[in-house]
Amino acid sequence: MTARRRRMNRLIAAGVGAAAAWIVNRRLAAVAPGGTDRWERTNHRGEPVTLAAGPAAAIGAAAGIASAPGQSPKVRAAGVGTALAVGAVGVYDDLNGTAGSKGLRGHLAAVQEGRITTGAVKVGVIGLTGFAGSALVSDNVLDAAIGGAAVAGHANALNLLDLRPGRASKVAMLHAPLALRGRGAMVGAAALGAAAATMPDDLGETAMLGDAGANAIGALLGLALVAGESRRARLVHLAAVTGLTLASEKVSFTTVIESTPGLREFDQFGRRPR
Repeated sequence: MTARRRRMNRLIAAGVGAAAAWIVNRRLAAVAPGGTDRWERTNHRGEPVTLAAGPAAAIGAAAGIASAPGQSPKVRAAGVGTALAVGAVGVYDDLNGTAGSKGLRGHLAAVQEGRITTGAVKVGVIGLTGFAGSALVSDNVLDAAIGGAAVAGHANALNLLDLRPGRASKVAMLHAPLALRGRGAMVGAAALGAAAATMPDDLGETAMLGDAGANAIGALLGLALVAGESRRARLVHLAAVTGLTLASEKVSFTTVIESTPGLREFDQFGRRPR
Protein backbone atom coordinates (compact mmCIF):
# COMPACT_ATOMS: atom_id res chain seq x y z
CA MET A 1 0.00 0.00 0.00
CA THR A 2 1.37 3.40 -0.94
CA ALA A 3 1.91 6.20 1.58
CA ARG A 4 -0.78 8.25 -0.16
CA ARG A 5 -3.29 5.43 0.16
CA ARG A 6 -2.48 4.99 3.85
CA ARG A 7 -3.07 8.70 4.45
CA MET A 8 -6.38 8.53 2.61
CA ASN A 9 -7.48 5.52 4.64
CA ARG A 10 -6.64 7.33 7.88
CA LEU A 11 -8.65 10.33 6.71
CA ILE A 12 -11.62 8.08 5.96
CA ALA A 13 -11.43 6.50 9.42
CA ALA A 14 -11.15 9.89 11.13
CA GLY A 15 -13.86 11.48 8.98
CA VAL A 16 -16.41 8.72 9.46
CA GLY A 17 -15.58 8.56 13.16
CA ALA A 18 -16.08 12.32 13.53
CA ALA A 19 -19.30 12.43 11.50
CA ALA A 20 -20.88 9.48 13.30
CA ALA A 21 -19.90 10.84 16.72
CA TRP A 22 -21.34 14.27 15.91
CA ILE A 23 -24.64 12.82 14.68
CA VAL A 24 -25.06 10.43 17.64
CA ASN A 25 -24.11 13.16 20.11
CA ARG A 26 -26.77 15.51 18.77
CA ARG A 27 -29.42 12.82 18.54
CA LEU A 28 -28.74 11.31 21.95
CA ALA A 29 -28.69 14.71 23.66
CA ALA A 30 -32.05 15.54 22.09
CA VAL A 31 -33.75 12.22 22.86
CA ALA A 32 -32.14 11.45 26.27
CA PRO A 33 -33.52 7.90 26.69
CA GLY A 34 -35.04 7.50 30.14
CA GLY A 35 -35.29 11.23 30.70
CA THR A 36 -32.98 14.25 30.69
CA ASP A 37 -32.20 13.90 34.40
CA ARG A 38 -30.74 10.45 33.80
CA TRP A 39 -28.22 11.88 31.34
CA GLU A 40 -27.28 15.06 33.18
CA ARG A 41 -24.43 15.54 35.62
CA THR A 42 -23.10 18.59 37.44
CA ASN A 43 -19.66 19.81 36.33
CA HIS A 44 -16.92 21.55 38.32
CA ARG A 45 -18.77 24.88 38.02
CA GLY A 46 -21.96 23.39 39.40
CA GLU A 47 -23.62 23.57 35.98
CA PRO A 48 -25.51 20.74 34.23
CA VAL A 49 -23.83 18.90 31.36
CA THR A 50 -25.00 15.91 29.33
CA LEU A 51 -23.27 12.53 29.20
CA ALA A 52 -24.30 12.08 25.55
CA ALA A 53 -20.81 12.83 24.23
CA GLY A 54 -19.43 9.62 25.77
CA PRO A 55 -21.45 6.96 23.95
CA ALA A 56 -21.34 9.18 20.85
CA ALA A 57 -17.54 9.07 20.87
CA ALA A 58 -17.51 5.28 21.34
CA ILE A 59 -20.07 4.64 18.59
CA GLY A 60 -18.41 7.12 16.26
CA ALA A 61 -15.01 5.50 16.73
CA ALA A 62 -16.51 2.05 16.07
CA ALA A 63 -18.09 3.33 12.86
CA GLY A 64 -14.81 4.84 11.71
CA ILE A 65 -12.89 1.64 12.35
CA ALA A 66 -15.54 -0.50 10.70
CA SER A 67 -15.61 1.59 7.52
CA ALA A 68 -11.91 2.34 7.06
CA PRO A 69 -10.27 0.36 4.24
CA GLY A 70 -6.77 -1.03 4.30
CA GLN A 71 -6.67 -2.77 7.66
CA SER A 72 -6.57 -6.43 8.56
CA PRO A 73 -9.78 -8.18 9.70
CA LYS A 74 -8.20 -8.88 13.09
CA VAL A 75 -7.33 -5.23 13.72
CA ARG A 76 -10.80 -4.17 12.56
CA ALA A 77 -12.48 -6.70 14.87
CA ALA A 78 -10.26 -5.70 17.80
CA GLY A 79 -11.02 -2.01 17.31
CA VAL A 80 -14.77 -2.29 16.81
CA GLY A 81 -15.12 -4.75 19.68
CA THR A 82 -13.08 -2.57 22.02
CA ALA A 83 -15.02 0.59 21.18
CA LEU A 84 -18.43 -1.00 21.65
CA ALA A 85 -17.65 -3.13 24.72
CA VAL A 86 -15.78 -0.43 26.64
CA GLY A 87 -18.30 2.21 25.59
CA ALA A 88 -21.22 0.05 26.70
CA VAL A 89 -19.83 -0.74 30.14
CA GLY A 90 -18.90 2.92 30.50
CA VAL A 91 -22.51 3.93 29.83
CA TYR A 92 -23.62 1.35 32.39
CA ASP A 93 -21.31 2.88 35.00
CA ASP A 94 -22.18 6.48 34.04
CA LEU A 95 -25.93 5.94 34.32
CA ASN A 96 -26.04 3.53 37.26
CA GLY A 97 -22.92 4.21 39.32
CA THR A 98 -22.87 5.81 42.74
CA ALA A 99 -20.32 8.01 44.44
CA GLY A 100 -19.79 5.53 47.27
CA SER A 101 -16.63 3.91 45.87
CA LYS A 102 -14.12 5.84 43.81
CA GLY A 103 -10.89 4.92 42.12
CA LEU A 104 -9.42 1.49 41.50
CA ARG A 105 -8.60 1.06 45.17
CA GLY A 106 -12.15 1.93 46.21
CA HIS A 107 -13.73 -0.57 43.84
CA LEU A 108 -11.35 -3.34 44.84
CA ALA A 109 -12.00 -2.61 48.50
CA ALA A 110 -15.74 -2.89 47.87
CA VAL A 111 -15.24 -6.28 46.19
CA GLN A 112 -13.27 -7.50 49.22
CA GLU A 113 -16.24 -6.49 51.38
CA GLY A 114 -18.55 -8.52 49.16
CA ARG A 115 -20.04 -5.56 47.27
CA ILE A 116 -19.91 -5.50 43.47
CA THR A 117 -19.95 -1.89 42.35
CA THR A 118 -20.67 -0.71 38.80
CA GLY A 119 -17.07 0.49 38.76
CA ALA A 120 -15.82 -3.00 39.58
CA VAL A 121 -17.91 -4.41 36.72
CA LYS A 122 -16.41 -1.79 34.44
CA VAL A 123 -12.86 -2.68 35.52
CA GLY A 124 -13.50 -6.36 34.83
CA VAL A 125 -15.07 -5.80 31.42
CA ILE A 126 -12.34 -3.40 30.32
CA GLY A 127 -9.68 -5.87 31.44
CA LEU A 128 -11.25 -8.73 29.50
CA THR A 129 -11.85 -6.52 26.46
CA GLY A 130 -8.28 -5.28 26.54
CA PHE A 131 -6.99 -8.85 26.56
CA ALA A 132 -9.33 -9.92 23.76
CA GLY A 133 -8.36 -6.98 21.58
CA SER A 134 -4.68 -7.43 22.29
CA ALA A 135 -4.93 -11.16 21.53
CA LEU A 136 -6.15 -10.34 18.03
CA VAL A 137 -3.01 -8.29 17.33
CA SER A 138 -0.51 -10.52 19.18
CA ASP A 139 1.49 -13.61 18.29
CA ASN A 140 1.33 -15.35 21.66
CA VAL A 141 -0.48 -15.39 25.00
CA LEU A 142 2.25 -13.55 26.92
CA ASP A 143 2.29 -10.63 24.51
CA ALA A 144 -1.53 -10.63 24.53
CA ALA A 145 -1.57 -10.43 28.33
CA ILE A 146 0.97 -7.61 28.47
CA GLY A 147 -0.77 -5.73 25.69
CA GLY A 148 -4.21 -6.28 27.21
CA ALA A 149 -3.08 -4.85 30.53
CA ALA A 150 -1.60 -1.85 28.71
CA VAL A 151 -4.87 -1.25 26.82
CA ALA A 152 -6.90 -1.44 30.03
CA GLY A 153 -4.43 0.83 31.81
CA HIS A 154 -4.58 3.32 28.96
CA ALA A 155 -8.38 3.39 29.20
CA ASN A 156 -8.18 4.13 32.90
CA ALA A 157 -5.42 6.73 32.52
CA LEU A 158 -7.40 8.85 30.05
CA ASN A 159 -10.50 8.56 32.22
CA LEU A 160 -8.54 9.90 35.18
CA LEU A 161 -8.02 13.12 33.23
CA ASP A 162 -11.69 13.67 32.42
CA LEU A 163 -12.19 16.07 35.32
CA ARG A 164 -12.11 19.36 33.42
CA PRO A 165 -13.64 20.40 30.09
CA GLY A 166 -11.70 19.11 27.09
CA ARG A 167 -8.76 17.82 29.11
CA ALA A 168 -9.09 14.15 28.15
CA SER A 169 -9.73 15.02 24.49
CA LYS A 170 -6.71 17.30 24.28
CA VAL A 171 -4.47 14.66 25.80
CA ALA A 172 -5.92 12.17 23.30
CA MET A 173 -4.82 14.47 20.45
CA LEU A 174 -1.25 14.35 21.74
CA HIS A 175 -1.25 10.66 20.81
CA ALA A 176 -1.46 11.46 17.09
CA PRO A 177 2.25 11.09 16.22
CA LEU A 178 2.28 7.52 17.56
CA ALA A 179 -1.34 6.41 17.21
CA LEU A 180 -1.50 7.25 13.49
CA ARG A 181 1.40 4.99 12.60
CA GLY A 182 1.75 1.30 11.95
CA ARG A 183 -0.71 -1.54 12.14
CA GLY A 184 -3.20 0.22 14.42
CA ALA A 185 -3.28 3.53 12.53
CA MET A 186 -6.92 3.23 11.44
CA VAL A 187 -7.99 2.52 15.02
CA GLY A 188 -6.10 5.57 16.22
CA ALA A 189 -7.48 7.77 13.44
CA ALA A 190 -11.09 6.80 14.15
CA ALA A 191 -10.64 7.37 17.89
CA LEU A 192 -9.10 10.79 17.34
CA GLY A 193 -11.79 11.76 14.85
CA ALA A 194 -14.54 10.85 17.30
CA ALA A 195 -12.79 12.71 20.12
CA ALA A 196 -12.36 15.80 17.93
CA ALA A 197 -16.06 15.83 17.02
CA THR A 198 -17.18 15.85 20.66
CA MET A 199 -14.47 18.27 21.87
CA PRO A 200 -16.35 21.54 21.08
CA ASP A 201 -19.27 20.57 23.32
CA ASP A 202 -16.83 19.33 25.97
CA LEU A 203 -14.85 22.59 25.93
CA GLY A 204 -18.09 24.57 25.79
CA GLU A 205 -19.19 22.81 28.98
CA THR A 206 -22.45 21.52 27.57
CA ALA A 207 -21.33 17.86 27.47
CA MET A 208 -18.73 15.55 28.95
CA LEU A 209 -17.11 12.33 27.82
CA GLY A 210 -17.74 10.53 31.09
CA ASP A 211 -16.58 6.96 31.60
CA ALA A 212 -18.12 5.82 28.31
CA GLY A 213 -16.15 8.24 26.16
CA ALA A 214 -12.90 8.64 28.06
CA ASN A 215 -12.48 4.91 28.70
CA ALA A 216 -13.38 3.99 25.11
CA ILE A 217 -11.08 6.57 23.50
CA GLY A 218 -8.29 5.67 25.92
CA ALA A 219 -8.67 1.95 25.24
CA LEU A 220 -8.64 2.50 21.48
CA LEU A 221 -5.54 4.67 21.60
CA GLY A 222 -3.89 2.04 23.79
CA LEU A 223 -4.86 -0.65 21.27
CA ALA A 224 -3.57 1.45 18.36
CA LEU A 225 -0.18 1.65 20.09
CA VAL A 226 -0.11 -1.99 21.23
CA ALA A 227 -0.85 -3.23 17.69
CA GLY A 228 2.55 -1.99 16.55
CA GLU A 229 4.60 -2.48 19.71
CA SER A 230 7.22 -5.11 20.47
CA ARG A 231 7.14 -6.94 23.79
CA ARG A 232 9.66 -4.54 25.28
CA ALA A 233 7.65 -1.52 24.11
CA ARG A 234 4.48 -3.05 25.55
CA LEU A 235 6.19 -3.48 28.91
CA VAL A 236 7.26 0.17 28.89
CA HIS A 237 3.73 1.15 27.86
CA LEU A 238 2.26 -0.92 30.70
CA ALA A 239 4.71 0.54 33.22
CA ALA A 240 3.76 4.08 32.19
CA VAL A 241 -0.01 3.66 32.51
CA THR A 242 0.38 1.66 35.74
CA GLY A 243 2.52 4.44 37.16
CA LEU A 244 -0.15 7.02 36.32
CA THR A 245 -2.85 4.89 37.93
CA LEU A 246 -0.87 4.44 41.13
CA ALA A 247 0.03 8.13 41.21
CA SER A 248 -3.64 9.07 40.93
CA GLU A 249 -4.31 7.31 44.21
CA LYS A 250 -1.82 9.62 45.96
CA VAL A 251 -2.04 12.99 44.20
CA SER A 252 -4.63 15.08 42.41
CA PHE A 253 -3.84 15.42 38.72
CA THR A 254 -5.90 18.61 38.63
CA THR A 255 -3.82 20.14 41.42
CA VAL A 256 -0.58 19.21 39.65
CA ILE A 257 -1.77 20.55 36.29
CA GLU A 258 -3.09 23.83 37.70
CA SER A 259 0.13 24.48 39.61
CA THR A 260 2.51 23.70 36.74
CA PRO A 261 3.30 26.39 34.14
CA GLY A 262 2.78 25.09 30.62
CA LEU A 263 0.43 22.35 31.71
CA ARG A 264 -1.89 24.97 33.22
CA GLU A 265 -2.03 26.97 29.98
CA PHE A 266 -2.53 23.84 27.88
CA ASP A 267 -5.37 22.77 30.16
CA GLN A 268 -7.05 26.19 29.93
CA PHE A 269 -6.70 26.50 26.15
CA GLY A 270 -10.10 26.61 24.46
CA ARG A 271 -12.02 26.59 27.72
CA ARG A 272 -14.33 29.24 29.12
CA PRO A 273 -12.59 31.75 31.41
CA ARG A 274 -12.73 30.87 35.06
